[in-house]
Amino acid sequence: MGRESLPTLAMVMVQLGFAGMNVVSKLALDTGMSPYVLIAYRNIIAAVFLAPFAYYFERKSGMVITKKVLVQIFFSSIFGATLNQVLYFVGLKYSSPTVASALNNTLPAVTFLLAALLKMEPVEGSAGLAKVAGTAVCVAGSMLMTFYRGPLVRTLASPVHWPYVQGTIAAAHAGGHAVVLGAVLVIGSNVAWAIWFIIQKKLSKSFASPYTSTALMALIASVQCAAIAGAAERRFSAWELGLDIRLVGALYAVTKRSLHHDRP
Repeated sequence: MGRESLPTLAMVMVQLGFAGMNVVSKLALDTGMSPYVLIAYRNIIAAVFLAPFAYYFERKSGMVITKKVLVQIFFSSIFGATLNQVLYFVGLKYSSPTVASALNNTLPAVTFLLAALLKMEPVEGSAGLAKVAGTAVCVAGSMLMTFYRGPLVRTLASPVHWPYVQGTIAAAHAGGHAVVLGAVLVIGSNVAWAIWFIIQKKLSKSFASPYTSTALMALIASVQCAAIAGAAERRFSAWELGLDIRLVGALYAVTKRSLHHDRP
């Protein structure tokens, strides 16, 4: 039972880590940190962090990086790292951790729809109808959690009171166009992520070295994201990191990304 439950436990831990990343990243963004700078740091640190693991575990794998593999990794970096993260973290800035987490549940639905359109997923028969029904329920539930504004649920008083945390709570209940924009951006991020899953499916057949491909993807994405951040943030002060929530947010995002390197 212990060995068989490890994959399930690992997936649960990844989801818990993802939820924590939403909260910590939102706090970093609410201190004024640019989402573009956060993404750039995330990919730069991830590339440096993953490179030794890729060398240690896969230096004797015998896999050859061909032009086809490089092209696949390049497009993986565009959709799975750069575009996915830019849309997601900007969407998180304009919404809330709860909204972002709820809308992430539309990812399986978006992936299924894209796979069905590309004839990679059958939709005939009872199994196909069940998948379609599950997709509809998934999207409906995510939309309900995102846009429903009910009464505030009171919890136990927290001994920690940070001004930007209070601002986050106020913004989450304010609603308005910002929340809608954030939701649209997060959904766009899921579309990019779904495309990445499809690319990764093909990449896993031609280059079965997940650490190496992920390190290369992070390296290429770090260049792309640094260029975007440099164009969006011309101030050197925007890149400053101290012993504060900004550094924690960047390092936490890297840890979550490293835990989520496996192929679909």
